[in-house]
Amino acid sequence: MTVLDLPLPDLLREARGRVRMSQWDLALGLGVSQRHVSFVELGRSRPSRPLLLRWLDHLGAPLVLRNEALQAAGYAPAFDDSAWSDDLLGEAHRAASHLLRSHEPWPALLLDSRWDVLAANSGVPWLLDAVGSDVTAPGVDGAPAGTAPVNLLDLAMGDLGAAIVNLEEVAASLMDQLRHEMATEPTLRPRVEALEALVPATAAPVRFPPTLTTRYATRAGELAFLSMFTTFGAPHSVTLASLRIELMFPADEFTRSVLTRA
Repeated sequence: MTVLDLPLPDLLREARGRVRMSQWDLALGLGVSQRHVSFVELGRSRPSRPLLLRWLDHLGAPLVLRNEALQAAGYAPAFDDSAWSDDLLGEAHRAASHLLRSHEPWPALLLDSRWDVLAANSGVPWLLDAVGSDVTAPGVDGAPAGTAPVNLLDLAMGDLGAAIVNLEEVAASLMDQLRHEMATEPTLRPRVEALEALVPATAAPVRFPPTLTTRYATRAGELAFLSMFTTFGAPHSVTLASLRIELMFPADEFTRSVLTRA
């Protein structure tokens, strides 16, 4: 069972626990009594729709969780959940495509909450080919209808992962994030468990580097990249809130020169 499957009182307690906020602090933030917060979390009282929306906003709950909580309380969901392909998200679609293209020749890809690759610029198939992978990445405007999605976590456990020189370091840095995301995206669980089994636990370094550098063994030599993730600002869409664009930047002059020539 995930947090999305819980009854409203349990869901609200779980959401508060995830941000380590006391009932007292939550009550102060909402302008209600601690007794009322306690009654709601015990199922002895039901919050009004406006209060529930403020409650979840104060906890920074994901939009998908806010919709589930509203429905569990008997209210209509507040946030749009149109599919990425829906015309309603057309402007967001065009903005993402523009960002992917503008980042070339460096690789960039659009990911959803399942880590499926929804779109990728020309740098991604170049990198896949350079590591010897025959996986076909979707284009900047997405994959053709009916095409099976390419999942980045699957790639990390396949051709792409086999080429990552520092795979243990990269995987370890992602584990906490993935475990956190599983609470609202249960489809991640089998992939995360497989990744955990693939990469043995390692001791934390004495001093962490400022950024994580991912190093790939390729036909052109060892290429190193830094990643930056960008998201849509203040989205009111469950779909847009779950999307992120990974922008990969050369981490050294050799990588920069190889991609510039390519």
